[in-house]
Amino acid sequence: MKMLYPLFLALLPAASWAQSSRPAPAPHAAVSSPTTTEVLVIQTVKAGVTRPQIMSVMPAEIRATVRLYLDGEIRQWYSKADGRGVIFVLGVRSVEQAQAIMDTLPLSKEDLMDHEYVPVGPLVPLALLLGEAAPQ
Repeated sequence: MKMLYPLFLALLPAASWAQSSRPAPAPHAAVSSPTTTEVLVIQTVKAGVTRPQIMSVMPAEIRATVRLYLDGEIRQWYSKADGRGVIFVLGVRSVEQAQAIMDTLPLSKEDLMDHEYVPVGPLVPLALLLGEAAPQ
């Protein structure tokens, strides 16, 4: 098993590249797609929105995000390094579920933030390490 660890580490970059560079399957192809286990939400302050506008809503936003964290909807949260927003990791299986959650937050209700949704899941080519074929 100790010998497999370095091999696993060496294969990770290639596995990640293989997953990201594979062509999209034809719509009719019977191919299993990666399972979405979480959705990454990148929330950025909209252009033209001022700090006082954000700060007037911030107490309610903090209470709402803490409630979502305690309820298990938000699994992780980070500040963007540029100070213009946050990144949430939501424990949901679809972008639609993530949008529904984000729409409940005060900054979203006030239309002060832009949102980018990135569904994420297990690294598909890792199935090769188990002797299974990775989806095409």
